[in-house]
This record gives sequence, C-alpha cells and structure tokens, in this order.
Amino acid sequence: MSDACSTILFEYPLNEKTRTWLRIESLLQQLHQNHALTNMGSALTFFRAVAELLDVLERGDVRAELLKELERQQQKLLQWSDVPGVDMDRIHTLRRQLKDLASTLMAAPRMGQYLREDRLISMVRQRLGIPGGCCNFDLPTLHSWLHQPQDLREKLVSGWLSSLSPLKSALDMILELIRHSGTFRPQTSLNGFFQDNASDADLLRLRLELAHKLYPQISGHKTRYAIRFLPLDSENGHIPPRLTFELACC
Repeated sequence: MSDACSTILFEYPLNEKTRTWLRIESLLQQLHQNHALTNMGSALTFFRAVAELLDVLERGDVRAELLKELERQQQKLLQWSDVPGVDMDRIHTLRRQLKDLASTLMAAPRMGQYLREDRLISMVRQRLGIPGGCCNFDLPTLHSWLHQPQDLREKLVSGWLSSLSPLKSALDMILELIRHSGTFRPQTSLNGFFQDNASDADLLRLRLELAHKLYPQISGHKTRYAIRFLPLDSENGHIPPRLTFELACC
C-alpha cells in the first residue's frame, strides 16, 4: 500500500481492558502535548485531560490489569525460545524490561493519587462540569497561577507528569508489544462490508487510503468482528464495490 502520509490508521479494541488502555494512552498523550500551559486555552485542555484520566482510573483496578498483562507478555516472549533463529538476546532484554516495569508499577502509589491530592487540580476539576465554569471570576486561583513565572509552573506540571510515569511506561510497552504482535495484510471489502474471526485478539488495526474519503464502523469482540465502511459525506459519498485496505489483528 502507499506511504503513511496518504493513509489513515484506525484502531479498535476487542475487549474492555484494551478499550480502557487506549483511552488512558490518549489522555496521557494529551497531557504531554499540552503541558506548557502558556494560556487559559492550553491550561483547560490539560486540566480536562487530567480530570478525565482520574475518572477512568477510578472505574477499575488498572494497576492489577497492567501487572497481569506484563506477566502475560513475559510468558509470550518465553514461548519464542523454542523457535529457531530467534534473537534470544532481544527476548531476554524485553523480558527484563517487563520485569522492571512490573516492579516499578507495583511499588508506585495508587494510580493518580498525587493528582487527586493537588489543591489546584481539585479546584479546576470541580468546575469543569459547568459550561464555561472556568472563567477567571469562577477560578481566580487558576487565573493567578497562570501569571506565575513559567519555571514555577513547569516545575509543578513536571511533578504531576512524573507521578504518572510508572503508569505511562508500563502502558507504552504493553501497547507496543500488542501492536507489533499483528502483521498488516491486504484485505478486500465487498460493497463496504468485511468480517472475519478474531482468534482471541486484543486489538484491530486498520489502514485505509485517505483518497477514499471513507471511515470504518467496527464492531466485534475477541472471537469475531465486522467492519462496515461509510463515506465521510453521507449524502454524496461513494463506497466502491471492492475496497482494498490493510488490516492487522493483534
């Protein structure tokens, strides 16, 4: 298929744990992309991502799920030991990294606790549910803080992000290993529809030509999935009878 700049990548989780992990990954990316907090707009984007991340972390035992997955990935790597020609040094390095990440994650405080206890984050979080509720007359503390020297603000934000480091490091490696466990293969949909077996997979990754001006509507679980392609322009868009795309079942 053509190069990445002319294609778009879609990902779809096939179980609840992967759904949660992709949401956490997205929120962590938003935090790191908007950490400068140079104005009220970037600050509210940052604090909204913090609030949503804390909400996600409070819904389940993310640490326990990640620790189980780190162990599962170690066992999967161990199975490669019997395959001829495998780079065993690379396998040992990855397994050691997984063990180190598990130890760090296990020793870390409760996920997000440092952020929950921060007074400024708590104040902003309470106002985010109110439309326009973060104006300077609603949150004079935030307004004043945004006018503090940049180095002081950066130091505080750095501490917030560092507190999430055990979570981010473990999640990054787990998702990297999951994504690399599947190979992209060309597939063809007929009249905009495609379905197949998932074979206990965690994640679907789909690469589609931008020129088609289509997007996939995916439904599925760990044993089976279905993909329906729909036009961005619902009134005038066109779905080709045969559409080639690339799919990885990870």
